[in-house]
Amino acid sequence: MIGTIVNVVTIIVGSVAGSVFKKGLKESYQDILMQAMGLVAAALGINALATYMPESQYPVLFIVSLALGGVIGQKLDLEQRFKNVVAKISKGNLAEGLSTAILLFCLGTMSILGPIESALHGNHTYLYTNAILDGITSIVLASTFGIGIIWSAVVLFCWQGSLYLLANVLSNSITPELLTETSIVGGVLIFCAGLSILGIRNFKTINLIPALLVPVIFIALKSTMGY
Repeated sequence: MIGTIVNVVTIIVGSVAGSVFKKGLKESYQDILMQAMGLVAAALGINALATYMPESQYPVLFIVSLALGGVIGQKLDLEQRFKNVVAKISKGNLAEGLSTAILLFCLGTMSILGPIESALHGNHTYLYTNAILDGITSIVLASTFGIGIIWSAVVLFCWQGSLYLLANVLSNSITPELLTETSIVGGVLIFCAGLSILGIRNFKTINLIPALLVPVIFIALKSTMGY
């Protein structure tokens, strides 16, 4: 898990550096950085969709996933629960920044493929590359939202660590088909996060996160039934 540890460290360092910059950063600069992050998130989401949608064997699956996942997330009220937890840590708009950081750091293609590639083939290239990108991103986010962005490093460690362990246990079940479908849903969620940061529309992105489980369940059932 050396790749994941490096990734976590870069986020911690970036968050500390960004929070230091924030103290001497004018509000106008914080606004432009926030706009930049919104555009980055939207661009990453579009890139994931453009990359993986042509490879999808089930073009309707992501629609069903988002619909079912949204209903489940809304029923559980995940967005509000998340905000309540963050409110205990910090005041202000940290919840927005932290949710954006978690989506960017955890749902990117390299953050999903990286731990799997590391576990199955001992290749840490994806994670090292991801670490550089996340380090820069955390500086920008922390300069806008504050040191609280550092908590995303804990979430990332649990996320990538879980994928690493699952890849070792379920090496035969992780297929390109599964990665493609989950990457499409992840791309939509990242795109939504970008639009929210830009103020175009305030999406309840956290409530949509259960959508990531729908392709996993679908493909698992399909495999079990022999289709």
